[in-house]
Amino acid sequence: MIQAPPALAVRPPLYLVDASLYVFRAWHSMPNEFQDQQGWPTNAVHGFARFLLDLLERERPQHIVVAFDEALDSCFRHRLYTAYKANRDPAPEELRRQFAHCKALCMALGLSVLAHHEYEADDLIGSALHASRPGGMRGVIISADKDLSQLLHEHDEQWDYARNQRWGMAGVKARHGVQAHQIADYLALCGDAVDNIPGITGVGAKSAAILLAHFGSLDVLYERLDEVPFLRLRGAAQMAVRLREQREHALLWRQLTTIALDAPLDGSDSGFSRGSADAQMLQGLCDALRFGPLTRRRLFTAGGLSDSSSVANEFA
Repeated sequence: MIQAPPALAVRPPLYLVDASLYVFRAWHSMPNEFQDQQGWPTNAVHGFARFLLDLLERERPQHIVVAFDEALDSCFRHRLYTAYKANRDPAPEELRRQFAHCKALCMALGLSVLAHHEYEADDLIGSALHASRPGGMRGVIISADKDLSQLLHEHDEQWDYARNQRWGMAGVKARHGVQAHQIADYLALCGDAVDNIPGITGVGAKSAAILLAHFGSLDVLYERLDEVPFLRLRGAAQMAVRLREQREHALLWRQLTTIALDAPLDGSDSGFSRGSADAQMLQGLCDALRFGPLTRRRLFTAGGLSDSSSVANEFA
């Protein structure tokens, strides 16, 4: 078993959960056989609850943030580029309802929940991590999203929970070919099909990595653009022409791929300490979502509460 370096051991971890990723994953993978009291599907809630309980039982986090995407079509990036994420179908009502239930479940467990109509979950995670740094905390970003790797500093790590793969700032280059602080520039150059960001015509992932290895950043690349034709890079001369023609686009793409660090955090303290669970709220959700006895017991235990049957008698 690999032990964490001493520097990590003295820094309290702040777990930052990209909740939407795991809600969507449950929506697509869980069988559509669960329903709430009103007959609406709850497969995504059940899958998310299993993931969340596994995380809480495994890590027992004292500081945790769960960030949700509510800026489906109202994010500030849409004002910059109307086609941003236009390749995605809107979430159906059946899924929207489940997002609300997942949020409520986190709140009932006393977890810090962040959501905003103008900022995406990535921005909320970045802003929460940025706010926690003066307190000496280290970030554990729970997401497979490569965009979030740009947030990693020396003591942070990213955790693809489903694959149980973890990497720090030094591991980003092995995964993506660029340094953590170059991720936004990298995506601006080669594009990001997931978010419908085109990138620069003719610049692929390998070319973008080579350019950033040589110049260090997008800004320096444009300061020394005349050097590009002389690089040992296939089609370098034509690439220089396209980079020059699409300079304004490149700068726009970087605005879209850069995670905000100043999103509103709704007065949350920078430590994001885990709060007390709400027994009555948790009981109501268990009833409404028709959770089975095992899930109920795990939820109440995770919240540091007595079992749900005693709570039910208390509020009867």
